[in-house]
Amino acid sequence: MDSQEAQTPGGIVHTYQRYDPVNFPSPTAPPPDVVSPMMEHMLEFGDLDEFTEEQLANAIRLDASQIANLGPSINALKEMLLERKRKILATYETGAAQKAAAKAFRDAAQQVTPPKKLAGDFRRAVKDEQIADLETLYFREGNDSSPFARALVPLVERLGDKYQVDELAGKYAFTGREKMSVPTALEVKEELEAIDELLKQLDEAKKTAQLAIIDMEQLEKFAEPGDIEGLQALQQQIEDYIKEQAEKQGLEGDGAGKFRLTPKALRLFQSKILTQIFSDMQASRTGRHPDAVQGEGAVESPKTKPYEFGDSVSQMDIPASMVNALLRAGPGLPVRMTPDDILIHRTRVNPKAATCVLLDMSGSMRYDGQYVNVKRMGLALDGLIRSEYPGDFLQFIEMYTFAKPRHVSEIAGLMPKPVTIFSPVVRLKQDMSNPNASEFRIPHHFTNIQHALQTARRFLTNQDTPNKQVVLITDGLPTAHFEGSTVFMLYPPDPRTEEATMREALLCARDGITINIFLLQNWNQSHEDVQFAYRMAQATKGRVVFTAGRELDRFVVWDYIKRRKQIVSG
Repeated sequence: MDSQEAQTPGGIVHTYQRYDPVNFPSPTAPPPDVVSPMMEHMLEFGDLDEFTEEQLANAIRLDASQIANLGPSINALKEMLLERKRKILATYETGAAQKAAAKAFRDAAQQVTPPKKLAGDFRRAVKDEQIADLETLYFREGNDSSPFARALVPLVERLGDKYQVDELAGKYAFTGREKMSVPTALEVKEELEAIDELLKQLDEAKKTAQLAIIDMEQLEKFAEPGDIEGLQALQQQIEDYIKEQAEKQGLEGDGAGKFRLTPKALRLFQSKILTQIFSDMQASRTGRHPDAVQGEGAVESPKTKPYEFGDSVSQMDIPASMVNALLRAGPGLPVRMTPDDILIHRTRVNPKAATCVLLDMSGSMRYDGQYVNVKRMGLALDGLIRSEYPGDFLQFIEMYTFAKPRHVSEIAGLMPKPVTIFSPVVRLKQDMSNPNASEFRIPHHFTNIQHALQTARRFLTNQDTPNKQVVLITDGLPTAHFEGSTVFMLYPPDPRTEEATMREALLCARDGITINIFLLQNWNQSHEDVQFAYRMAQATKGRVVFTAGRELDRFVVWDYIKRRKQIVSG
């Protein structure tokens, strides 16, 4: 036994005890984001159906450079295809095929006898070599079985062959000397284009590790069976890896090849949005955590202060107070304590805030994908409050012709209401107390800010905090309102609707509710829209924030943090 064996008891202990070299990417590589593609799909389409394995694989982008053997395998296939392409180009020339295709078209044209009324147009179409003109003549003939119409069919085919041969000559640089017939030229063109398409697919697969985009059936015509089998094995490994990551990130498989979102996946997506938002905030040094204020609260601070009338004795520093009494009166029993001896622990408190977010899902929100930005903002704000301010109250309200409270789990599935009335002037009303009235029979694409504020007020008045706000996300004036049990749908926006909405805003102000309006840009936004938003915000001591849709999540989150700091430090 040599010295090295003597120093290695039990044989060789492998360094990579927990690393399976078959699995990839390596354990140190960051996992792919399998949640965001699915969530983005839901935000855009409101589709709550499960994702199939194929849909999930097509949506994921992997770092292909970290996948063992993927690069070398693809490079070998690319080199094989490029070599095949080089041999073809070095073998043939296209001049003879071009001449043959042109002659075949001219010969076919000479055999066609057009009617007198179409003779001039026919000669012009042949001279200009225009397939569209020849097809037009076919339909102008009006009789599919006439000799002229029947002769046009092969003529169009010959001209199509000439087009393709000319395209082959212009697209590829042939350097060989072997002449091609027209049929051979067409076969060569098809083969070269197939090679080009496969090369493009292989390049894309090398970037994204999406081997499913490769046409394996087409590739089999050029590659060796072993190459195809190796690539298919890699593809299966990648699919298994994606499934494993999907389950780790909260996508639940049903065993039948479909995945659905779980609350864990939703939390992960929210954290990714917030990470992006806060990475932008670092430049402005705003920070994430507000400072606590001094006052009576649940968490005691080591710092103390002299007792003042009104302080709660439950926060009294008993040892320090006893020491003060002994120092003042000297040792002895009983110890007599005066108010001047008492010290009170200072406390830290983060006041609670209550917020209702009104999400405009009226018909106009479909333009420029505004609804996607609104939903992404909602998920970001919910994630912020859950992680940073868990004591705060947050309620979402969907706003259209009516107003509906929505749980955060429903946000991703919300969609702008389809426009069902295209008249430039709409004057509709419906008494909802009528037993025969149904929301499903009423157009949903109007904007009822009044009903949304009323619904928000019901939630906020029950919250035990003076810090209440409504975050109104909309793109313009209200076009619907309630008067008693009757809903009015009025377009263009009517002063009657504005007055009803403003009355509800004043009721919010009376109950101490601030309305902050985030006014999204819209192609038909007018000066009246802006002025109405200002009037409503001023009536409740709120603000109007103008924002582009893609910046909405950042603006709302920043604004919420700023407000919380004001609450804490005020």
